[in-house]
Amino acid sequence: MQNCQVADMFLELGSEEIPAGYVEPALNFLKTELLLFLDKNQLKHGTAVVMGSPRRLTVAFSDIAVCQSDSEEVFLGPSVQAAYDGDGKPTRAAIGFAKGKGIDPADLTVQDTEKGQVVCARVQKTGQPAEVLLKDFLPQLIEKIPFPKKMRWADQPTPFVRPLHWIVALFEEKVLQFEVCGTATGNLSRGHRFYQPAEFPVSGLTSYLESCEKNFVVIDPEERKKRIWEDTLALAKGVGGSVEEDSALLSEVAFLVEYPVPVLGNFDEKYLELPKELLSIVMKRHQRYFPIVDANGKLLNHFITISNMKQGEGEEIRKGNQRVLKARLEDARFFYEEDRKKNLQDFNEDLKGVTFQKKLGTSHEKLLRIVALAGAIADKVCPEHKKSAVRSAELCKADLCSQMVFEFPELQGIAGGYYADHSGEAPAIGQAIKEHYKPAFSGDEPPLSPAGAVVAIADKLDTILGCISVGLIPSGSEDPYALRRNALGIIQIILHHRWDISLADWIDLGLKSLEDKMKSSKDEIRQQVSDLFQQRFRTLLKEKGYSYDAVNAVLAVGIDSPLDVMEKVAAFSELKEKPYFEALAIAFRRVVSILKEPVTGEVDPALFEVPAEKDLYGAYLDIKDPVLKLAEEKKFSLALEKIAEIKPEVDAFFDSVMVMAKEENLKNNRLRLLQGIAGLFSDLADFSKIEIKKG
Repeated sequence: MQNCQVADMFLELGSEEIPAGYVEPALNFLKTELLLFLDKNQLKHGTAVVMGSPRRLTVAFSDIAVCQSDSEEVFLGPSVQAAYDGDGKPTRAAIGFAKGKGIDPADLTVQDTEKGQVVCARVQKTGQPAEVLLKDFLPQLIEKIPFPKKMRWADQPTPFVRPLHWIVALFEEKVLQFEVCGTATGNLSRGHRFYQPAEFPVSGLTSYLESCEKNFVVIDPEERKKRIWEDTLALAKGVGGSVEEDSALLSEVAFLVEYPVPVLGNFDEKYLELPKELLSIVMKRHQRYFPIVDANGKLLNHFITISNMKQGEGEEIRKGNQRVLKARLEDARFFYEEDRKKNLQDFNEDLKGVTFQKKLGTSHEKLLRIVALAGAIADKVCPEHKKSAVRSAELCKADLCSQMVFEFPELQGIAGGYYADHSGEAPAIGQAIKEHYKPAFSGDEPPLSPAGAVVAIADKLDTILGCISVGLIPSGSEDPYALRRNALGIIQIILHHRWDISLADWIDLGLKSLEDKMKSSKDEIRQQVSDLFQQRFRTLLKEKGYSYDAVNAVLAVGIDSPLDVMEKVAAFSELKEKPYFEALAIAFRRVVSILKEPVTGEVDPALFEVPAEKDLYGAYLDIKDPVLKLAEEKKFSLALEKIAEIKPEVDAFFDSVMVMAKEENLKNNRLRLLQGIAGLFSDLADFSKIEIKKG
């Protein structure tokens, strides 16, 4: 066996500017695939480092074994009877097997298996040098990087995201010789495109990091983010403002530059008359600027752009960005002012020409369904806000036909809210319209106003019911109509407002207006919708830290009232912390497991044969009414604790009573008793879902 040493590996792919959103996924892919490759090939290794910028993808591994260890592979062959004749000589079967494995038949050995003795070939495999394995693997790896879009560039034979200009590939500080996209490997990297475009040699990660800094390249994305954030805050402070956190913008900008330099820009104060959300969208999403706000969160007429150039060119960069932003803001102001020449209600007629989904009709048809649902939901949860909820629902999609939303889709709902205010609607209407798409993403808050919450639920529920009714059910990672997000949003809204409602009632109500579009039966659709809500609720509860078996135990008894589900899970989790819980769970699991089919009739005390039956029945009667009353009052924790009081009698019953007696009347009477006990907790949790520790 070889005594292998270790060495470092370094890989850098240098190209023209890669789209910001492509860089991080590509780095993660390179790291993951290299880890899999090294482990699969039994090459021990140290830590991995990945870094990148718009012009380079870099991955380095420390302490990779320079060769595989020698190994022995064992191949099982034919049975001993088939491998040797009566004289003990190898048969054609044995000879063929040995030849196929590259060994002499005389070297075959015998091994015992479940099927008897078989011959086996023990093949010695010499470990391959890591250098050879890497030279074969790395070109394939680079070509397989899953960029969303690739192209063939000039005479490069293989498609890549951008023209590939250089590749540094080193192992043991020596170049791994190969070629990708017509570009050969070497040990020369390059500095900043404008400040230090000359090549510099690389011998490994340490020298590379030192050279990058000298050549105006901040290669570590986290370091770029840190510099951008700190320098941006300092620059904003200089004009009496600050910058609101936006991790997505910070991450995107960090992958747009190699040497970040913040530049302060200004715009005319007249544009501050536009909605803050509109200005922010223009600056953040369209220009990748950081807006500056005052201590109250109000926008100032300043912004910060992150340049890839040194401070010396700041004035020219500032003027250029101010010029571009002015044009953008002029367009935005034009759309905003043109839209405000109409009453918000007037846009609704145009919804008849907007398709929501070809199988579900127009956005106007969807609007009518939302209005009907919103009225019915408001009746149940906030009748005092019904008028506002219905009016908000009537106007909630009007802005889809505005110039503003056509140009800036991110402002749907927000634009409508401003236009509602301008049209003279009550303030509650504008707020509800602004809120009704919430929660729109992970971590987003739900609508705070009752009217906004009602319209949000109606809109999301109609989308879910409509899509499932026509067979558009999420599968795997495919969820084009965001049904999962909508289901989770409905749950979050209900929990936030603590509305005690029946999802089943709302589902049935929503399905009434979709009967002519259904591709399957109502029962099937109900079940699919229920499954969707249960999946999302399970995810939410686990994210909140509840144990999966506690979650499963409660969800198994139904999710009709999300508020009840949340409180039952909290109560059940509290019960799980009690020292006696495991024994209690075992006892109640026995109760559930023995009840295969419902038994009709009432318990007859005259049929009791042993004291344990009488004791259990008495204990059951003592707690029955208190438990039912506590459950009705939503005091689930107290209800579960009350049920737990019966555990000693349950244990004694199973220890001394043969439930499945030969006499039918005795058996059924005992089953009726257990059925009554199970009924006390059957609406609270399914104890059969609880995991019991073994040993």
